[in-house]
Amino acid sequence: MSTPRLIGVASGKGGVGKTVLAIGLAQALARSGRRVLLADGDLGLANVDVQLGLDARHDLMTVLSRDVTLGEAALSHEAGFDVLPGRSGSGALAALDPGWIDRLVALLRGSAYDEVVLDIGAGLDPVPRRLSALCDTLLVVATDEPTSLTDAYAVMKLLARDAPGADARVVVNLAVDASGGARTHAALDRACRGFLGRGAPLAGVVRRDPKVRDAIRHQTPVLTRHPGCNAARDIEAVAGALLALRAAA
Repeated sequence: MSTPRLIGVASGKGGVGKTVLAIGLAQALARSGRRVLLADGDLGLANVDVQLGLDARHDLMTVLSRDVTLGEAALSHEAGFDVLPGRSGSGALAALDPGWIDRLVALLRGSAYDEVVLDIGAGLDPVPRRLSALCDTLLVVATDEPTSLTDAYAVMKLLARDAPGADARVVVNLAVDASGGARTHAALDRACRGFLGRGAPLAGVVRRDPKVRDAIRHQTPVLTRHPGCNAARDIEAVAGALLALRAAA
């Protein structure tokens, strides 16, 4: 059995659509025939189960506490992937020491999945920073807002310090159109090249789409509720790029 690939989805600030992207990627990867786990690593503000309308009896903390196994805590979603819920509002989770974080990653890497999509909490605190550094591929989600770009650059800067040579790629979300997303990425890439001495490869551009809000209201993945919308097609393209990346490895 091969070791699962750990794909982190992170952002320097909240409100950039990180969780919607993580859910969409999990579904798109599962559609390709991969065994996929979506793990809610947004420790303290977990909401993957809420966005999917799931009733979680167990969560990441009960797994780490050895009350249940990962297999017992994971919920099967009708879209074809499993979900490991997080625990919202837990200060204990948000303050996990590095040893617990390493144990969480070891559990995920020892699972029977092909791909683990890890929704990492927004910000630059020690826990999301540590999780980001341990991923095989980190997707840094940014929008065209100046604060989002500044914070995304900060994520890239800290990652370069914590895990030199890490595979970090940018997803521009909520873009007006593809060309606008490319310009947003170019600005971030220039900053990374100029100050970090390394670029920020583009994993994809996801266009702003009102169908996403509708899917959230109905607690349904956008690829299920609106499979032909712009955002769904763009997320599938990002997943396709990730699959090509693994095939080339």
